[in-house]
Formats: sequence, structure tokens, C-alpha cells
Amino acid sequence: MPHDLPEPYLRTGQVAERAGVNIQTLRYYERRGLITEPRRSPGGHRTYPPETVTLLGVIKAAQRLGFTLDEVAELLETGRRAHPSQDLRQRATLKLAEIESKIADLTTIRATLRQVIAARCDSLTHCTCPDCPLPFAGLAEPEEPRP
Repeated sequence: MPHDLPEPYLRTGQVAERAGVNIQTLRYYERRGLITEPRRSPGGHRTYPPETVTLLGVIKAAQRLGFTLDEVAELLETGRRAHPSQDLRQRATLKLAEIESKIADLTTIRATLRQVIAARCDSLTHCTCPDCPLPFAGLAEPEEPRP
């Protein structure tokens, strides 16, 4: 099967398939500078080096760890400077604190929802259950006008 693509460069669809992303994601990452702009084949097709697949995997893994694309871009830029940095460790420490805070918030939400279910709450504004666990049920009542 003849083609105008020098080996081992990959076309857009090949990179997207191997990395498990769609073509729009690949182009978006290119526009954002997360991956370098590909060269063009003699036929005008975008051609990527095989390490682009690995880089896309790194980007997706960092996102699964909770890093935003802006944070990923900054970390990649730090890594591209080719000298060791404590930046990843510092950012991971901050991200861990952020995640732990979210877990604490979710734990509180879960406990409150369990209390709502157990108390058989029936309304956000006029709950009739005794000792309603909803922290805002009392706030729904209109205040008495002050003389």
C-alpha cells in the first residue's frame, strides 16, 4: 500500500486511535501548545512522531489525577526546559491537598444525605420530619417582622 508518509511518522487518525482520543482533542491540544505542531507530509497530511502518542497518554493521565489543562501545559513546559525541577512535586502536593479537601466535603455531603434519607425528609422548605437534618430547612421560614 503506497503512501507519502515517511516512517515512522503517524497520521492524525493513527495518533488519535493509538492514544484513545478523538481527532478534535488532538487538534485542540495542538492549538493549546500541549503537543507540538505536526509537520506535513508531501501530500499535505499532518504527520506526528510516534512519541506524540506517549505524550497524549501523559496528558490524559495528568488530567485523571485532577490537573487542569493549564496546569498540564505549565508542567510540560517546565519539563521541556530539560533541567530538573521540584515543580511537579510541589504541584502534586497542592493537588493532593485540594483533593483531600474535596473528599472531606463529599464525606460531609454523604453523611447529610444519609441523615435526610433516614429521617424521611419530605420537603426542602417545609419538612415535617422531627429533627430535620437539613441545615437550611430553618432558613426557608420567613422571618417575623420586627416591631
